[in-house]
Amino acid sequence: MPSPIPQAEELKDLFSLKGKVVVVTGASGPTGIGIEAARGCAEFGADLAITYNSRSAGAEKNAKELSDKYGVKVKAYKCQVGDYSSVETLVKDVISEFGKIDVFIANAGKTADNGILDASVQQWNEVIETDLTGTFNCARAVGLHFRERKTGSLILTSSMSGHVANYPQEQTSYNVAKAGCIHMAKSLANEWRDFARVNSVSPGYIDTGLSDFVPQDIQKLWHSMIPLGRDAKAKELKGAYLYFASDASSYTTGADLLIDGGYTCR
Repeated sequence: MPSPIPQAEELKDLFSLKGKVVVVTGASGPTGIGIEAARGCAEFGADLAITYNSRSAGAEKNAKELSDKYGVKVKAYKCQVGDYSSVETLVKDVISEFGKIDVFIANAGKTADNGILDASVQQWNEVIETDLTGTFNCARAVGLHFRERKTGSLILTSSMSGHVANYPQEQTSYNVAKAGCIHMAKSLANEWRDFARVNSVSPGYIDTGLSDFVPQDIQKLWHSMIPLGRDAKAKELKGAYLYFASDASSYTTGADLLIDGGYTCR
């Protein structure tokens, strides 16, 4: 069954998310990728469910600010993506509160700070559980709803680290998990071809405050390896999430969009 062609002709209508419900996991930070993806969707009229794991105050603050500024409905939910039952409950609660889910942005993630020989088995499991299995949990829980409704867009936050091994830091577990997310998006795009689109976004170094602990000389080395010569601000990613969430990308599935300042060109 071929996918439907949007009725709208103009970009302003194709990009509109009015009447759509978008879930964004990992959107409790003040400047992170999750909150910017949520903001981009709110700017174009979407109602939003945003999730947090531990930072409830940050998520509640983000929800209130988005709702007040853009006049859309926004609610924060606690969700531990590594636990399937937690994600299943999230999907059920959002459908009960909002009536449906049109777009799901699986963004929650965990970084690694050492290689596999200097990390414990437990540390490997934590990264894989959050970044790869957590993404699967989100996909399965919302995918059942997409299949039932015969429509949906799933967007996975991957990383340029799914394409290359970063230097000089060691983070094999993270790289492997993110490479898995890219291939999960491609595989699900095929598996779900009759009812939903699935794509991934692969950011490079993003200035979200999480890298502030990294020594300046290493950050300088990173910048020397990026053709555009700097980290990105998270707001420079939100257009990609809006594109994949909206009807502007109605013929785009199984794609991975690298937004890395050119890092992987070299």
